[in-house]
Amino acid sequence: MRPARRGIPALPGSLPGSLPSPPAGSLPGASAGSLPGASAGSLPGASAGSLPGASAGSLPGSLPGSLPGSLPGSLAVVLAVVLAASLLLGLPVGAPPVAHAEAAPAVKPSASPEPGPSASPSASPSASPARRKKAARSPAGPWPAALPGRARVVKERWFNLRMVDLTVSSPAVNAQIPVRLLVPKGWSKKAKRTWPVLYLLHGGADDYTSWTRMTDVAKITEDLDAIVVMPEAGRAGNYSDWYNGGRGGPPRWETFHLKELRRLLETGYRAGSRRAVAGLSMGAYGAMKYTAKNRGMFRFVGAYSGLMSTRLPGIPELVMNAQAAEGKDPKALWGDPVRNRKVWKANDPATYVRNLRGVSIYISSGMTSLPGELDAPGTPWSPAHLSEPVSAYTTKDLVTRLRLLGIKPVVHLYQDGTHSWPYWKREFRRSYPMILAALGLSSGEPVLSDESSGGGEELLTGDL
Repeated sequence: MRPARRGIPALPGSLPGSLPSPPAGSLPGASAGSLPGASAGSLPGASAGSLPGASAGSLPGSLPGSLPGSLPGSLAVVLAVVLAASLLLGLPVGAPPVAHAEAAPAVKPSASPEPGPSASPSASPSASPARRKKAARSPAGPWPAALPGRARVVKERWFNLRMVDLTVSSPAVNAQIPVRLLVPKGWSKKAKRTWPVLYLLHGGADDYTSWTRMTDVAKITEDLDAIVVMPEAGRAGNYSDWYNGGRGGPPRWETFHLKELRRLLETGYRAGSRRAVAGLSMGAYGAMKYTAKNRGMFRFVGAYSGLMSTRLPGIPELVMNAQAAEGKDPKALWGDPVRNRKVWKANDPATYVRNLRGVSIYISSGMTSLPGELDAPGTPWSPAHLSEPVSAYTTKDLVTRLRLLGIKPVVHLYQDGTHSWPYWKREFRRSYPMILAALGLSSGEPVLSDESSGGGEELLTGDL
């Protein structure tokens, strides 16, 4: 039995009849039609050339159109599965985890913001190795399990006058979760005023350090009179409270971000009630869902290359395959798309489009997955880049629903461009004036003329 399909209006340029073929020979380390470590045309645990519940060469509940007919059937399946794994996670199936080297904390500055970059007693690395071994590991990821009691900050690690990493003991996730902050000039825990807050959400197969590691966000926000919050969300947490077969319980990422962390920032770090949120890939989905589901919580949402509508034909299968690629039970996240359709509906941004009225919205995505002007010549093509046309497919569905309600987001669909940081950095800069306006720090329109995105660009503020 297939998941119930929602009717969607015909969309100009909706996912083309075929996804673009990758450049010849662009799948390094794999024979034609195969994944590294798998027999040709097969996935471990699946019959050759097939996906569970799908006929050979097809994707369950397949997207409108088909993979290029010129591709061998087995390669078409491989590309579909790699796309599934990369869509929310950002890396191809079989790609090794990225090890993120973290800089050592800066020497304690002499002129530091209150309460100063001296770590709390719990931040001291003086605990013996034997004592550290006793700490239980969280089932949610590579962090210690939460401490008994309520959510609370258990450690601060200052890098300089602006950047601090908090460790939050979270009952919702059952883990001690890292969160990075960039505080504004003049910030103090003892200040009588509060500051607006900008949340930046990371993508899949990455972590909370990605925004400061991969962009110049610290420099861009150097004079921003707001607190920038970059929380951990797990490699495949999907900004959701997991269903877990109906048991619920950890990980509950949505509860952690919107209740536990938000309250800690507001009670202990002078965060105000004026908020904006932006994210890329998996974080783009999280930003849109959080904003749409929680009316009035955010005044701006920026979504760069993410899933904007999660119940369209083919999308549930992609989501579940992406979870399986990270070693997760595919149905632990939201359950079965048919039997647990209410859970899927509750986690679909398109369910809550009416709540986006009055919100400043910026959505962007590439449409072809082919290298664009920001890709260096000779950069290897990755199947992960197929996430772009699928993001565009879901974006057009959400935007059509918004338009029918008279809600007019800024939509930037650019023709060529890969699923990569150069494009996300550009889209963040373009939407930055909208962020400032939403936070009450300035007024302005999105930056449109500083960088062209090449042929086929659609910058839409009116109808699709």
